[in-house]
Parts: sequence; structure tokens; C-alpha cells
Amino acid sequence: MEKIVALVILGLIILGIISLIINLYNRLVMLKNNVSKSYSNIDVLLKQRAEEIPNLVKVVKESERFESELLDRLTRLRTDYLNSRNIEDKVQVNNDIEKTLKSIIAISENYPDLKTNAIFQQLHSRVSELEDHIADRREFYNESVNMYNIGIAEFPNLLLAKLIGYKEKTMLYISEEEKKYDGIQF
Repeated sequence: MEKIVALVILGLIILGIISLIINLYNRLVMLKNNVSKSYSNIDVLLKQRAEEIPNLVKVVKESERFESELLDRLTRLRTDYLNSRNIEDKVQVNNDIEKTLKSIIAISENYPDLKTNAIFQQLHSRVSELEDHIADRREFYNESVNMYNIGIAEFPNLLLAKLIGYKEKTMLYISEEEKKYDGIQF
């Protein structure tokens, strides 16, 4: 009789451990898929922005003496973004695109001919509109990445996460220029 009770208890312990592992695995999969879904939502806008870059570069290049190094960098980054196959690479390239676009817009302020160009103004407005939408979705993406990173770092999740090869993900960061507020300028 004691042998049967011991076997039942052992069976329940094994069943409990298996149940725990299944629950941990399902939670990790849910967190990973949530990151992928939130990135897919932002990826659409990032692709639209990448499609506007050649037009912006073409208009800006027509302006004399404009910093060609920045334009070349932006063109390379666009190509890198479109050729990236995984989310981590796209996030890194997007962060670089964001910095470079901000630099181009800031430098364009020094070129009155460019600022008054209707096509440039239209492209600038379109890119700004896309940036606003990206900012909204970036917040959701970063929250998803944060929850994922916490999920794979918690014990006992981290044991299973390491076993199945889950690694920390990179957030889309906010540049220093975006954090600055110089007040309303007149």
C-alpha cells in the first residue's frame, strides 16, 4: 500500500513539473510572438518611410553644396533596412536611419532654397507624419520587448529560455534630439 501511495505521489510530482514546464514554455512563446506582432505593426510604417528616402535624397541632392556624406549614409541605411531579414537587424538599422534623418532635416534648415522647395516641404511633411505614427507604435513595441526581456530573465523562465535559445531583444530607442525640447520658437 505504501508503495502505491509513493508511486501516486511521485506521479503527481512529475505531472506537476511537466505542467510547470509547459506553462513556462507557453508564456515564453506568447512573449516572443507578442514582440513579433508589435514589430510587424511598426514594420509597415518603417517600410513606408524607407520608400520616401529616395525621393527625399533626390530633392535634397538638387540643392547645391548639401552634405552628400549624410545622403549617401541614408541611402546605404535604406538598402540595409530593406535587405535585413530579422527583427534585431532591422531595429539597429532603423535606429541609425532615425538619427540620420534628423540630421538631414536639421541641416536643411541652413538651406533657404531647400526649405522653400514645395516638393521638399511635402516630403518633409510625409516623413514627419510617418515619424509620428512610428512613435506611437514604437511605444507598444518597446513595451512588448520589455515584457519579453523580463520574461526570459525571471527565474525559472531563464532556465528554459536559455535551453531553447531565447536571447534579449533590442528596443527602438529615442534619440537625444527627440528628447530635447527647446520651447516654442518665434
